[in-house]
Amino acid sequence: MQGLALIVQKALRQDPFAGGLYVLRGQARSLVKNIWHDGIGMSLYAKRLKKGRFIWPSANDGMVALTASQLACLLEGIDCRNPRKNWRPKSAG
Repeated sequence: MQGLALIVQKALRQDPFAGGLYVLRGQARSLVKNIWHDGIGMSLYAKRLKKGRFIWPSANDGMVALTASQLACLLEGIDCRNPRKNWRPKSAG
């Protein structure tokens, strides 16, 4: 976590201890790591996809601001710029 906090501090020029959530991806785009400081300590959430890659939005200056729904899509491997409906059961009727 210290290495990720240092990336946030040096590369993004942000304070990783200010309470923001930072999502960083691996080079292969199949791994994301989320770090945040809740005022008590640093937390880490990591997710690796078995298949495919995370759809990463275009970044300006190395950063992207996401809404909660965009983050949810990203973590599910859904392209939030072009979401598609998945299979749904037929309604009983």
